[in-house]
Amino acid sequence: MTRWILSRPESLTEIEQLRLKAVLDDCPELDALTGHVRSFAQMLTERQGERLPQWLQAVRQDDLPSLHSLAAGIGRDRDAVIAGLTLPWGSGVVEGHVSRIKMLKRQMFGRAGFSLLRKRVLLA
Repeated sequence: MTRWILSRPESLTEIEQLRLKAVLDDCPELDALTGHVRSFAQMLTERQGERLPQWLQAVRQDDLPSLHSLAAGIGRDRDAVIAGLTLPWGSGVVEGHVSRIKMLKRQMFGRAGFSLLRKRVLLA
């Protein structure tokens, strides 16, 4: 079910589409969830961050507690999420360096101080 919901509808086989439709017809909450998930995926893949406020409002109007907590978290940092959904830049390279430094720090835990960590980071 999760794969069917998270996949693009046109990428599903005809049998999968029929089975998903049958399940969604029987469960209105899952049907609403599917609509919100696919709408968010479209915003993400097509860089339509300006649609986020309308998406948040639509999520809050439905009786889906699990999505309400997600919407509340997104709402706390709304400007950053809109920028992430809209702008072509990302922080992937920086996050990669941070992960590498954390790995080096874990390897050295309890063995040496900051000076050795600094040398390993600079020489790596």
